[in-house]
Amino acid sequence: MIEKNKYVTSIKKLIENNIVETKKRNIQIENDKLFTYWNIGKEIVKAMKEDKIKYGNSFIKEMSKELTKLYGKGYDYSNLQKMRKLYLYFPKMASVRPLFVSWTHMKNILPIKDENKRNYYINLVNENKLSVRQLSEEIKSNAFERLDSKVKKKVILNKSYDSVKLIKDPLLLNIEGIILENLNEKALKKVILEQIEKFLLELGAGFAFVGSEVKIKVGNNYKYIDLLFFNIKENRYFVIELKIDKLTARDIGQLELYVNYIDMELKDENHNKTIGILICKKNDKNIQKYLNKDNLKITSYKLKKNN
Repeated sequence: MIEKNKYVTSIKKLIENNIVETKKRNIQIENDKLFTYWNIGKEIVKAMKEDKIKYGNSFIKEMSKELTKLYGKGYDYSNLQKMRKLYLYFPKMASVRPLFVSWTHMKNILPIKDENKRNYYINLVNENKLSVRQLSEEIKSNAFERLDSKVKKKVILNKSYDSVKLIKDPLLLNIEGIILENLNEKALKKVILEQIEKFLLELGAGFAFVGSEVKIKVGNNYKYIDLLFFNIKENRYFVIELKIDKLTARDIGQLELYVNYIDMELKDENHNKTIGILICKKNDKNIQKYLNKDNLKITSYKLKKNN
């Protein structure tokens, strides 16, 4: 039995090493493909400039006919136009070779005209290792549009931002199978826990779930934090409170109490300051105007059903 276990362990290691190496090769293939297409785009732009081609579309159409005959549909008119855009949007080679962005990712991003918006989705793919399907869902959900207006003004490519700045408003919660009349705070929390992976993506990068209904003792009374997360990248706790009604000053006071408790009783010396997020049905700008604390964030939620 011992001898068999030894061989099973050895075989598992070989398989796991093969999986890792295959992933590395696939990533390298995608990077090489993106680099090749960037260079093709560069050559198209150079040709159009040097030959002073007035009708660029006609030129690309003629080129696509020749290349498609030789190399297949991957070089049709539509793709050559995308390659041209790839170079025009990202004239520096290094900016188009991030680790997780493939050509298929890029084809979803290139139709976006707003530079900040393009940069945001590229950063999102890299930070969260999004699949093409997940990227498409983020674009359809208007993730960029739901960011704070100050953040959207200048998004730098391949730069990490702290999670508080990237928290969307509203957060989208799928309520498939939930009766709205029954949606109290307990049910709302259940919705979030059932789709925790999607909810973490809504919050940003680096979040790990710690617990729900986290019991704390304040004086002689016990209180319960709705949701507690730890952000690995930022090395800090995040306290999240859920409210099914409009924002009140009392809600902010409760959130601040919980944040201070985590800072004083739970976080280590090497952890950064705890952040509190209050998710309510509707914001109150009159209250938010007087909230001047960097470690507290107010956002709302929107209920949706999958089509």
